[in-house]
Amino acid sequence: MKTVTTKNLVIGSGAPKIIVPIVGKTETELLDEVTLLQSIDFDVLEWRVDHFTQVDNIDAVKTVAKKIATLLPSKPILFTFRTANEGGVKPWPLTDYLELNKEIAKSGLVDLIDVEVFIGDQYVKEIINVAHQHNVLVVTSNHDFEKTPAKNDIISRLRKMQDLGADIPKIAVMPQTTDDVLTLLAATTEMNEKYATRPIITMSMAGLGAISRVAGTTFGSAMTFGAAKNASAPGQLDVKQLRYILDVLYQSKQ
Repeated sequence: MKTVTTKNLVIGSGAPKIIVPIVGKTETELLDEVTLLQSIDFDVLEWRVDHFTQVDNIDAVKTVAKKIATLLPSKPILFTFRTANEGGVKPWPLTDYLELNKEIAKSGLVDLIDVEVFIGDQYVKEIINVAHQHNVLVVTSNHDFEKTPAKNDIISRLRKMQDLGADIPKIAVMPQTTDDVLTLLAATTEMNEKYATRPIITMSMAGLGAISRVAGTTFGSAMTFGAAKNASAPGQLDVKQLRYILDVLYQSKQ
């Protein structure tokens, strides 16, 4: 599999990399979360900026982004505004979503940005082009909090993200049965072995899907999400436990 690298972190090689979200509503809350993370072993910080009460003020967003980067200078930062349609906390006009992501990509303050694939192909490509012009990687994403689509549908969505130019396609789905979890894992394996030209991220959410968050080494998901203080999605494991499990599984495979 082709790898991608940011701040000396090689994604797609070795054990799955751990992303830890921060979801503070204020600058103080966010910086408190980041300070806590200074003593924790993880790979990528995700700022879920849709939780930030001043998200409509781009200067305030940039100010906090700079402070976060200063506190964690060696960690890549993934910038994510999750729309309400895909599990976010704030309704947001598409024009504002586009402007926010383009401006933060141009700022040089983050290393990766999340772009939801179903905002429209043209808009996804616009953000990707701006991001790549400024050496920012793009995670294109899709989240289904109601169900698990069919295996071929999951693969189709991941291939679509890849075709649009994403550096890392990502999909998260909600299982209703154990078979749903197996569907996600089977789709991950087939995508990884037959179609992927870059790292992918997949997960089955909630407690029922927890196995998918630690099984990347076997099935082909290059990254996973762990919680330090506050989880950003159902089923996220404690980051310290997650690191231990991933290391054991990766070592056992060698």
